[in-house]
Amino acid sequence: MPKEYRTIQEVAGPLMLVTGVEDVTYDELGEIELANGETRRCKVLEIDGNNALVQLFEPAAGINLSNSKVRFLGRSMELGVSEDMLSRVFDGLGRPIDDGPEILPEARKDINGLAMNPAARVYPEEFIQTGVSAIDGLNTLVRGQKLPIFSGSGLPHADLGAQIARQAKVRGTSEPFAVVFAAMGITFEESNFFIESFRETGAIDRTVMFVNLANDPAIERISTPRMALTAAEFLAFEKNMHVLVILTDITNYADALREVSAARKEVPGRRGYPGYLYTDLATIYERAGRQQGSNGSITLIPILSMPEDDKTHPIPDLTGYITEGQIILSRDLYRKGVAPPIDVLPSLSRLKDKGIGKGKTRADHANTMNQLFAAYARGKDAKELMVVLGEAALTDIDKLYAKFADAFENEYVSQGYTANRDIEETLAIGWRLLSILPRSELKRIKDEFLDEYYGKV
Repeated sequence: MPKEYRTIQEVAGPLMLVTGVEDVTYDELGEIELANGETRRCKVLEIDGNNALVQLFEPAAGINLSNSKVRFLGRSMELGVSEDMLSRVFDGLGRPIDDGPEILPEARKDINGLAMNPAARVYPEEFIQTGVSAIDGLNTLVRGQKLPIFSGSGLPHADLGAQIARQAKVRGTSEPFAVVFAAMGITFEESNFFIESFRETGAIDRTVMFVNLANDPAIERISTPRMALTAAEFLAFEKNMHVLVILTDITNYADALREVSAARKEVPGRRGYPGYLYTDLATIYERAGRQQGSNGSITLIPILSMPEDDKTHPIPDLTGYITEGQIILSRDLYRKGVAPPIDVLPSLSRLKDKGIGKGKTRADHANTMNQLFAAYARGKDAKELMVVLGEAALTDIDKLYAKFADAFENEYVSQGYTANRDIEETLAIGWRLLSILPRSELKRIKDEFLDEYYGKV
């Protein structure tokens, strides 16, 4: 029976000080029993001799210093995991919120987990088809990769995240594929959008959802991505599933971390975020990957909204160091009505070369990808020149490149949030657009592919 303490000295916002404790450890869970019998949960943040500083999961209102009791449970936060979690919706602490029954766990796992041992990693090299041309064709997602989406406030990253969650699959394999979707600090309307979107399309059947709302406590928000990755690790490495984890919005998570850090009076780092933000994000991101001896894998897409669209903000900046590329959403393309507004030129998937080509997508994929990048970049330059000097100043070939750039945005990048294009369709659209240009301009494509596809798709 856990020992009870009636030695609450102080409650300050989300923090509470308990004195005279024995054998209590960092990160241990506790329960506070109020005078009326109600219990609330807390977690140990700091131990100083016999004093324990704890973080409350629920509001502090109603806690009476003299009449309330604290019990420490001797364990850190755990999640009961089971295959029955698929098709279910949980809150940020792993409790069902979809009116379904409690999960009967096969095991209980510590949510803090461990980053994967680099020596035990298998190199990512299998193509994941998202059905989104700008990703599949140009910034390919590979199984076991960490590929974040950098967005801005008001941009439709929620629509894109939901689309990828609904459509993603590993081609040419019958191995089970699951999605773990964790939303942090979102509104009730956004939460409803995700749940209904998955239910309408049947994607909910292979999805585990964790939803932390904006009015839920900050400490719960810090636990939510760890809950999601614990569920993903169980499905991937014990049930041999391909698991795609989507975390939205990492910015809300980092803000919760800053709030808790400020409450603990820690010395702030850049923009007020704690100095250990890099380490903390790494403990989340590095749990993704493929492992030797297991057929399963965890592929991670964190979504973050950059404050003021600033790529140098600490959250996107540090995320870029830990992950393998980024998909960047553009406000200019969004204003033009391009959906999804993916800006392909600054976007990057560092592992794309490993997941494309003969036997994975198609032999001509790498050549056409490079040519599309080059032609779009030149087309954008031509359009900028046209704005400054007028169309008359452009050569005939520059006018063709400008025409190509417009067609590329409207036909290749813009496909809406319901179109699910397979890689053959994406490549066919690419060839059709390249046919706008004379064959002599396509210097990045081998003659054998030009003979087979140019002007014939």
